[in-house]
Amino acid sequence: MMRPATRLLIAALIAITGAACEPGKAAGPDNFVGDARRGTDLVKQYQCGVCHDIPGIAGADGNVGPPLHRIGTRTYIAGYIHNSPDNMADWIEDPQRALPGNAMPRMGIPQKDARDIAAFLFTLK
Repeated sequence: MMRPATRLLIAALIAITGAACEPGKAAGPDNFVGDARRGTDLVKQYQCGVCHDIPGIAGADGNVGPPLHRIGTRTYIAGYIHNSPDNMADWIEDPQRALPGNAMPRMGIPQKDARDIAAFLFTLK
């Protein structure tokens, strides 16, 4: 017979694992809302791969901007901005507002799309 503490530990581990694998959620704060699956399609639609090498995206082999391999584990965006899902979404929406003078142009990406793209990028670990 399993002890109550053991059952509780197993239940907690199952709950944590399920939450970590919930589709459409980005890694990071629980209150971040973004759809990673939709973000994958948006990365293609906005042609992010013209400038960036993006794993898992066919033809996304650009070398103008930095490669986005493991972007979800990096400490900074553009070497200056703390990397979080919210900051990444702000960066995608308007990189010039986030860090004036950087090389990434404003692409006209609305906030909802930027949040979904950020959710996708945070799956790249």
